Amino acid sequence: MPEEGFPEAMGYDRTIAMFSPDGRLFQVEYAKEAVKRGITALGIVFNKGVLLATAKVLDELMAPTSIEKVFQVDDHIGAVASGYLADARVLVDFARVVAQRHQITYEEPIDVWTLAKEVGNRMQILTQYGGLRPYGVTVIFGGEDHTGTHLIEADPSGMLFEWYAYAIGRGAQTAMKIFRDEWKPTITKKDAIKLAMDILEKTEKIKEGKKIDLAVVENKKFKILDEEDIKKILK
Repeated sequence: MPEEGFPEAMGYDRTIAMFSPDGRLFQVEYAKEAVKRGITALGIVFNKGVLLATAKVLDELMAPTSIEKVFQVDDHIGAVASGYLADARVLVDFARVVAQRHQITYEEPIDVWTLAKEVGNRMQILTQYGGLRPYGVTVIFGGEDHTGTHLIEADPSGMLFEWYAYAIGRGAQTAMKIFRDEWKPTITKKDAIKLAMDILEKTEKIKEGKKIDLAVVENKKFKILDEEDIKKILK
């Protein structure tokens, strides 16, 4: 019998390795809830590459460089995350090692899907063993390889999905509605930046103390765009 005041399901959320009677892993679901509470992050495939963006919350006494929200994984791959960013940092560091190891072993850059699968496998492993918890973060990888441009989501369960435009975090629902109305295969880099900034302004109410971090992968080159770069593109 369940304890008074506790739902019956509570007995199944004490360990990651136990399914509830209706086939749920509650710790994985809790990890996904952590992602939903994170700051909005998004990715957009445009006609010549892929864009990654998120908002950065800054205190007036905080050094801006101390908060990394958009990550370079390799020369041709970037990532953005929402949820527990400490978990994201660990996963991105793992991804960087995977990319470097592939380059040394095969003497060629790693494919975006190959990299995403390695990270997804790492995340999935933590859904199988007691005494561990899932990574409380979703990571979006954006990159370009010999097969084309890719935008791939890795969620806390280790599941991978490829998108043309996708958002995670607390503004994801609003962002996805805008994407469905506004995204098209011919969207340019300029319009993708405008769309990303518009979404983040609506979902995060960008104001003093917050700024937008943007990066693009174009011609197989990752680049973080500063304010001057963005102004030049938007002219």
